Amino acid sequence: MPTNLAIDDRLLEEARRVGGQRTKKATVTDALAEYIQRRKQAKILKLFGTIDFDPKYSYKKQRRKK
Repeated sequence: MPTNLAIDDRLLEEARRVGGQRTKKATVTDALAEYIQRRKQAKILKLFGTIDFDPKYSYKKQRRKK
């Protein structure tokens, strides 16, 4: 899907250089993928301390049962 965006050329060029991509398209695609990944990780971090767990649970013991 073709999209026209007004992106600061200096920022795009620096991102391309730092990321090691050869094209603007690859740079934007990688940047979007990284953005999505970081947002998903941030959501997961918010769960820490909110999920109950059994302190007696042993993942090593569970693995031996198989």
